Amino acid sequence: MQILRLGSFEFDLARPLVEVLVSGHGSLWSGQRAIETAVGARLTYQGHDQRTRDGWREARITLRDQETGLVARFHVEAPTGIPAIRSWVELTNTGPDPLTVQAVTSFVHYGFEWPDSLTLHWADNEWLAECRWQHRPLRDLLPDVNRFAHQHDPRSCFAIGGRGSWSTSRHLPTGVLTSGTASLAWQIEHSGGWRWEVGTRDTGYYLALLGPTDEYNQWRRRLLPGESFTSVPAAVVQSTAGFDGAIAELTRYRRRIRRPHPDHDRLPVIFNDYMNTLMGDPTTDRLLPLVDAAADVGAEYFCIDAGWYDDDAEGWWDAVGAWEPATARFPGGITEVLDRIRDRGMVPGLWLEPEVVGVRSPIAATLPDDAFFHRDGVRLVEHNRHQLDFRHPAARAHMDKVVDRLVNDLGAGYLKLDHNINAGAGTDVRADSPGAGLQEHVLAYYQWLDDILDRHPDVVIESCASGGLRMDYGMLARTQLVSTSDQQDFRHYPPIAASAPTAALPEQTAIWAYPQPDFTLDEIAFTLCGAMLGRVHLSGFLNRMDEDQLNLVTQAIEIYRTIRPDLTQAVPFWPLGLPEWTSPWLALGMRTNDVTYLTVWRRGGPGEYVIDLPRQAGDAEILYPRDSAAKLSWAGEQLTVELPHERSAILLKLR
Repeated sequence: MQILRLGSFEFDLARPLVEVLVSGHGSLWSGQRAIETAVGARLTYQGHDQRTRDGWREARITLRDQETGLVARFHVEAPTGIPAIRSWVELTNTGPDPLTVQAVTSFVHYGFEWPDSLTLHWADNEWLAECRWQHRPLRDLLPDVNRFAHQHDPRSCFAIGGRGSWSTSRHLPTGVLTSGTASLAWQIEHSGGWRWEVGTRDTGYYLALLGPTDEYNQWRRRLLPGESFTSVPAAVVQSTAGFDGAIAELTRYRRRIRRPHPDHDRLPVIFNDYMNTLMGDPTTDRLLPLVDAAADVGAEYFCIDAGWYDDDAEGWWDAVGAWEPATARFPGGITEVLDRIRDRGMVPGLWLEPEVVGVRSPIAATLPDDAFFHRDGVRLVEHNRHQLDFRHPAARAHMDKVVDRLVNDLGAGYLKLDHNINAGAGTDVRADSPGAGLQEHVLAYYQWLDDILDRHPDVVIESCASGGLRMDYGMLARTQLVSTSDQQDFRHYPPIAASAPTAALPEQTAIWAYPQPDFTLDEIAFTLCGAMLGRVHLSGFLNRMDEDQLNLVTQAIEIYRTIRPDLTQAVPFWPLGLPEWTSPWLALGMRTNDVTYLTVWRRGGPGEYVIDLPRQAGDAEILYPRDSAAKLSWAGEQLTVELPHERSAILLKLR
């Protein structure tokens, strides 16, 4: 048995490292699983090479199927100091005949533990209710069918996946297996289709991570002789500290793979006029008071959200695409508002939906027809929008011109890039299949983002997709922030805010904090606390607040500025466990080597709660709100928190 060791991982070169489903060859064991493919079983080890670069160790293992001539190069890299690997597969057809690939794994792991000892964790995700983690004993999901009586493995598995251009509209591309304190976590780094599955094989379990497939995503890739294809990246981390430890290692890994940017260290406070405030209806008269109020409380960026381009009597939704400021909304020009933002010491930002063109937009007729998604010869229409195809040079050139105009001419230093339609399976124009067209578009969109940041390295980009419907690290390795939700009910945001660090880095998670003039002081602190361990996305009619309310908002921003340097290195933990959607008490912690921060929310239930805090006994300070009515008491390593009012929250500092 030949073992390749890379970081904390071992690869048995005698076992299948890659599974490939190829038309005309199929599977050796029919079922719903990505493993046991005929070509995968025939792939034989040809050799490997290793190298070290810039804090990473890399290996490339070459496999070959003698029957078809398909060569699979399994690429794996390990960052030094983190128990993690990142892998992908490059397929090359060295045979004489074309091959149609229907699925290929980016990572396969065959475990040796009995499933009875394992718990599987996964996250449901949907609009307004993101990051809802579930967990079940693996044996409950994969019943024991007594393979010894049948001499065959089961045919099924537990699998979740993403479809269409909203990669996380149903689930996060992340999962965790735990057994006692041992844990294994993973993520798939792609903004189109993906799938992960866990099943039993022999006496243990297997884990398979894939990009799009034929069965689930209408994805097929035809390889002519000499052609190659590369699968999507996937990452796996290990920990000996349970679920929280696995997410901590995933957090460290995510910091290692993201594109460098000044925003990662600064974490400026962003005011956005949309949520529960102007709601896509900005004008000069409405914006100027908000600009002044945002500056007064300490905001550092001010983003004008949807509607700034709306000069259409029938509404902007199906007319977008040109991205020109609306003269009716800004009689003195939008520069009047942008100049006020700058004069008040803030950086201006603007909202865009770069991938869509409304069906009534003149851009829909002026761009080439094949610059849009099509299926079966018909241009895609979804919610009265067309989907731009960023593989097409005209589509990219159009949006390059828009972005350069907004940045160079209007001085925008922040771009919120939204995506409010699901383009479905993809496009079959210049593609082997709709799913292949979508995947190629996604890669082209990544390159477009990279090009923007190459040209404008100080511009901050927020990725949004109707809130958190595209929270994957294909996207988030490039953008500086990610919208976590469109949730407008401040009572429902805590479980999203508390769980968001499972999906993205704390310094990337944009959490809405929208205090309102009709809120009580407790409710204002409640909504602000939710954002203070992530990225503060401030909103609300601050210009209508009384002095006590404004002081409470200002206090939150001042305190956030003192703790944000720690957040750039912190890892999350959940002393009450990950919340359920209706949990009355919730807690999110951020831990560094020197200090720990803890947000505690009370939405209902009894007025006090006991929190286990190992290694933290006896030293807790209420950072916010400073005059909180909360009471704290210690008993060993247990902290009792008393919050006398429902819909209240506190931020603690633990030493």
